[in-house]
Amino acid sequence: MRIYNILEDTTVEGPGRRFCIWVQGCKKHCPGCFAKDTWDFDGGQEYSVEQLYSLIKSQKNIEGVTFLGGEPFEQAQELSELAELVRKNNLSVMCFTGYTIEELRSQNSKYVNELLSHIDLLIDGGFEKENFDLSRPWVGSLNQRFIYLTDRYSENEIKKYKNKVEMRIETNGQLEINGMGDFEHLKNDFCLQLLKNIVE
Repeated sequence: MRIYNILEDTTVEGPGRRFCIWVQGCKKHCPGCFAKDTWDFDGGQEYSVEQLYSLIKSQKNIEGVTFLGGEPFEQAQELSELAELVRKNNLSVMCFTGYTIEELRSQNSKYVNELLSHIDLLIDGGFEKENFDLSRPWVGSLNQRFIYLTDRYSENEIKKYKNKVEMRIETNGQLEINGMGDFEHLKNDFCLQLLKNIVE
């Protein structure tokens, strides 16, 4: 599998504490997408299903795994294998896709259907810049839908969550932000505050 990034423990990419996998590669190229670095199918690093599963199993106190991208359904065969293993360990699976569920089902793909069968919560629909909206957790535009494919989660439960972000400064000094928010303003505000603290 081609993987853009892995975050082993986060609270801003779905319900509870989660292990997040950003896959590499996306054909959709939605205008205003926050994750353009994930578009290139030749980018990222290669991992096997077994390697990813071993990393997931090493994490304690996580509720589940979230697949983001890039486009997870471009690697449906491998992710369906991983999701099946994850669910067998009583962890939940959440997945973002730029496609609608109707588009996915119309592909009549064995692996797409298998991946769908192992997902508890699907968020479908590509980001639409003209419909920018941060009123719901984890999504950035009004068209995106929460589709409950099992009874693990419910609409009432999801309404308890609010959008938030996490910021990390990596060892190389790079600022990493994940979650859902107005990233440009967040980065600018963070940098201004950092400079102010340095000056003071």
